[in-house]
Amino acid sequence: MNAPRVMPTSYDHGVIELRFHNPPINMYDVCMRDELCELLDAVIVDESVRAVVFTATGDHFSAGADLREFGTAPSLFAMRDARWGRDVWGLLQAVPAPLIVAMQGNSVGFGFELALHCDVRVAADDCTVALPETRVGMIPVGGATQTLPRIAGNSAALHAILTHRRFPANEALARGLVDEVVPRAELRDHALGLAARFAARPPAAVRAAKALTRAALDLPLPVGLAREADAAATLRLPV
Repeated sequence: MNAPRVMPTSYDHGVIELRFHNPPINMYDVCMRDELCELLDAVIVDESVRAVVFTATGDHFSAGADLREFGTAPSLFAMRDARWGRDVWGLLQAVPAPLIVAMQGNSVGFGFELALHCDVRVAADDCTVALPETRVGMIPVGGATQTLPRIAGNSAALHAILTHRRFPANEALARGLVDEVVPRAELRDHALGLAARFAARPPAAVRAAKALTRAALDLPLPVGLAREADAAATLRLPV
């Protein structure tokens, strides 16, 4: 039996760590996709989960998808059916608890696209992020054309996608592609510490804040403000 590609660990107060383990470079393959889908399904319905942290073993967070597997589907229709049957990206968007990612080494393709679905992106000082798909005549298929403009703006997003440049951690921070840069030795502890802080807050307020801020850019301001007022009333806050 193959070793798990995604290893879950539970900590106090509802913090869950999902650790990628597919040596040597944590390639995203079909097995990892299926395990990740099952774990995310469980996280979504478990109200005791208050924060989720993505980490990875080894020198690299993920060097991208294993095209030897994903590139051998019998047809585009089969690829589409598999995508909807195992929609990692949709599940990431559906997680109500805060998502934190801790990236080291290469965080390329899948690795960076997963990070863009998270709420906080922490990079080690040796981290490099990139979206290389246009180099081989493809586009990102994990949502980067939609998530990255919302995070870093249209110009920064298009520049990253079309140049397929590898951005070292400090430049990625300056461009708004990541939120924090920390020493490699402190990466995992720092991310778990953030998760613990989030988990210590009243969970209803945390989930409401996440849902409201995630929806903000897709709503007219008056609609967003009305939703905020409704949420505040549910939480019994003055408005």
